Amino acid sequence: MSRKKKIYKKKGKIIKDLTKNIFKILNKDSSKHYNYKQISAKLGVSDTDGKTQILQKLVELTGSKKIKEIDRGKFQINNDRKYHIGTLDITSNGNGYFISDDFEKDIFIPSNNLGKGLQNDTVKAYIYKRNRSNKLEADIVEIIERDKTSFVGVLQLSKNFGFVICDNNKMYTDVFVPRSKINNADHGDKVQVTITNWPENSKNPFGKITQVLGKPGDHNTEIHSILLEYGLPYEFEKEVEEEANKLSLNITKEEILKRRDMRQDLTFTIDPKDAKDFDDALSFKKLDNGNFEIGIHIADVSHYVQPDTILDTEAFSRATSVYLVDRVVPMLPEILSNGACSLRPEEEKLTFSAVFELNNKAKIIKKWFGRTVTYSDKRFAYEEAQAIIETQKNHISSNVSITGEAYDVKEEISDAILKLNELSKILRENRMKNGAISFDRVEVKFNLDKDANPVGVYFKEAKDANKLIEEFMLLANRKVAEFIGKNNNQPSNKTFIYRVHDEPDIEKLATLQNIVYNFGYKMDTQTRESTTQSLNKLLKDVHGKAEANMIETLAIRSMSKAVYTTQNIGHYGLAFNYYSHFTSPIRRYPDVMTHRLLQHYLDGKNSPKQDDYEVKCKHTSKQEELASKAERQSIKYMQVKYMQDHLDEEFTGVISGVTEWGLYVEITSNKCEGMVRIRDIKNDYYIFEEKQHAIVGQTTKHIYQLGDEVTVKVKNTDLERKHLDFTLIEQ
Repeated sequence: MSRKKKIYKKKGKIIKDLTKNIFKILNKDSSKHYNYKQISAKLGVSDTDGKTQILQKLVELTGSKKIKEIDRGKFQINNDRKYHIGTLDITSNGNGYFISDDFEKDIFIPSNNLGKGLQNDTVKAYIYKRNRSNKLEADIVEIIERDKTSFVGVLQLSKNFGFVICDNNKMYTDVFVPRSKINNADHGDKVQVTITNWPENSKNPFGKITQVLGKPGDHNTEIHSILLEYGLPYEFEKEVEEEANKLSLNITKEEILKRRDMRQDLTFTIDPKDAKDFDDALSFKKLDNGNFEIGIHIADVSHYVQPDTILDTEAFSRATSVYLVDRVVPMLPEILSNGACSLRPEEEKLTFSAVFELNNKAKIIKKWFGRTVTYSDKRFAYEEAQAIIETQKNHISSNVSITGEAYDVKEEISDAILKLNELSKILRENRMKNGAISFDRVEVKFNLDKDANPVGVYFKEAKDANKLIEEFMLLANRKVAEFIGKNNNQPSNKTFIYRVHDEPDIEKLATLQNIVYNFGYKMDTQTRESTTQSLNKLLKDVHGKAEANMIETLAIRSMSKAVYTTQNIGHYGLAFNYYSHFTSPIRRYPDVMTHRLLQHYLDGKNSPKQDDYEVKCKHTSKQEELASKAERQSIKYMQVKYMQDHLDEEFTGVISGVTEWGLYVEITSNKCEGMVRIRDIKNDYYIFEEKQHAIVGQTTKHIYQLGDEVTVKVKNTDLERKHLDFTLIEQ
């Protein structure tokens, strides 16, 4: 450092965001040029030290060719450079990738070129070729918009300041917190910190502590941390609860007269045994002509949650309920989600319905959509409905019991369930023939004690009762979308909310193809039809095998993400040309929008502006993704917590991932995944072979490859990082 630089640092204050502000001035009109005095004036800098900083920064930017000196002391933006707008993806080792529609592939960013960008920030980048190679690299020159400024981490407190070490491994820097902004937090507390600024000369952003969550490792602290990390609330503001409590929940005669009265139709719900909100029910009636009238009845949330109210604003903001291992964080206050809108047994409810007349071959003869009033005769858990299906009609007794409590099963309801099961199998078979993909994944579930500690792990697999409900929900969703989206078999151009799923990523499919080949499975991805057939055969062939979960996960990752949009492109995975979400408005805001739009068109009104709804679709898609990540984190947390009681035990597992630093191993008996670090494998020196998805011993040539069965022992559990370390039991 020069003597001059030391002197001005002592005398003057460092100008905040200097690089960004110089770029703003030069970018405003790229044809103009400015000297350092003009830039100083525009920035309101008049002291000598400040002007010196500006001049030095201009020289620095000229040296890196980010700007150019067109005449002595006159500076201009360098339009010869290639600038692009995109998003930033940070890797766990502190480097990053620039993601932009301008490029087919993501572009590598070395850590020293991140320009203080953080995960998912919208940034402006300069793209260049690295040295003599043709590989592109990016240099972040401007942060256009921060994705988030609040993070969860642990406070390390000194006498006059603190640092928050963030939980998120993509947050590559700690956050500096002055003593005045500690907010009564203690050393070692888990906190939420919000970045307030990031000084030009500082390695670390500055922040303030906005919430003290508790001590690391405490159950509620960790669960709340998961929610806050993804910006998800865990309680309702007082004004939201108050507005919900003010709602009139009485079903008046005047309201019933506006609706189709279906209270006399046999109606029941089938849900998980621990469910509290029942947002869908089925009704069943055999018609004189031998056909069947089947109603799919959905809670009429839009009756209670009116547009532009506090309740609606909150529901839109949340956009979805979040299902963590030990709790549900609802989209709507409990008085609605578990009360007025929940289709509880032996209660009249306001519903929005799709009613179909089907023949014995599950062909739709008639359809009707509209608001109804219904009465649920019975509530079934999936296990109870499954018992009826498995025992069949002539074996049904009056004491079928799954939950331990005997209850009367009316023959009428058992007949209905059996017939609905029969029709659902036809619907499913037709769907598969049309090219749908069958992802029947096993779900990991936990037995929890009274303190929400995991005391056991079990697997939940979809059986006929689950598939029965799924098929009729799919039918309603598809037919509602067709009703609005089609006009005489042509697209209607009416604004609507579609759930779309694009075709698989070609490169990811090729990777999947190479991996499964090593296990003896073949795929044909030349056409859409052959790809679908291959995927379904693969999923069927691996079912129940040790490598099943790993291959199913890889297959899902090869798929595009399903999203909400007003632009319909169909749903690849379900093989539907038109598809919406209509059946879960208690827990999904897009379904509320679907209900409102459907009624809007049933009332004969014109199509509203598409742009407004597209903005809402983008928000709800993003919230859904965040909720999904939080749900996965809660499962990881519970898995680590469960394995704390199994230290030093040996388990059989499958290698589920291979990296340059280690092997990921999934335990077969409980699906818990942990890492074996390469440096801990002592029988040889191993090198990562990316193309083989393996590590190879340099002396013995022994190979540990993706999908291999291995034996591991739990070495370490880290609840805060939600991470397991395994020791490989070498054979």
